[in-house]
Amino acid sequence: MAEFTPDTQRINTTLENYKRVKEQVSEAAVKAGRDENDVRLMCVTKTVEAQYINPVLDEGADLIGENRVQEYLGKKDLLHLDGVERHLIGHLQTNKVRQIVGEVDMIESVDSLKLAKEISKQSEKLGTATNVLVEVNVGREESKSGIYIEQLDELLHQISELSFIKVKGLMTIPPICDENEVRKYFWEVHKSFVDFKEKNIDNIDMKILSMGMSGDYEAAVLEGSNIVRVGSAIFGARKYF
Repeated sequence: MAEFTPDTQRINTTLENYKRVKEQVSEAAVKAGRDENDVRLMCVTKTVEAQYINPVLDEGADLIGENRVQEYLGKKDLLHLDGVERHLIGHLQTNKVRQIVGEVDMIESVDSLKLAKEISKQSEKLGTATNVLVEVNVGREESKSGIYIEQLDELLHQISELSFIKVKGLMTIPPICDENEVRKYFWEVHKSFVDFKEKNIDNIDMKILSMGMSGDYEAAVLEGSNIVRVGSAIFGARKYF
C-alpha cells in the first residue's frame, strides 16, 4: 500500500472513539452482572489504512478482525501486530482458504462442512490446527451467510470429526432491527451456545460467542456475547473500494 501522510485529527478522533467504545463495553458487562474483562473488543479494520489502525494497536487493542483475505494480506506487514490476535470475520470462499490458513489466529465465518474440510486440509499441510467459529444466520436472511440454528447440531458433529480444525464457539450477525428485537436474536444464539457447551461434544470447545457490532454491541454484551466486533464506531464510516 502506498505511503501517505495520515490525518492527525482523524487519528485523535479514532483514539477517542476506541477509548469510549472500550469503556461502554466494560459498562455493559458490569450491567449484565459480568466481569468487565469477560468481554473482548475486536477492532474491525475493513477498508482502514494501517496508519489509522496502528495508533489503536499502540494504545493497547489486542484483537483485530478483517473481512477480506486479500485486503488483510496486503496490509498485515504494515501493522503493529506483536501480541495482537487476528481473526478473519468475513465470508470465506473455499478457494481462498489456502491463502489465509496460518495467517490468522481464528476464522469466525465457517458455515458449511465443505469449507470446514478445506480449512482442515490446508491446516494439515502446515502441521497445525485452525481455530474457528461456526456462523449462525439467526435471522434466516437470504442475503447473509451462516447456517440456521436447527442445522447446528449436525454441522458441529460433522466438524468435530475433522482433525485439523477446532471449533471454539459461535458467531452471528442479526438483522437490522430495534433493540428489543435484536436482543431476542442474541438471546436465541446465546441459548444454543450454552446448550452445545453442556453437550461436551469431542473437539467442540464452546468458549467464544462473537455477537454485536457498532450499532448493537451493548445489547449483545447484555445477552452474553464475549467478543464484540466494532469497526465504524471506532474508525468512522467505511470507505468502500
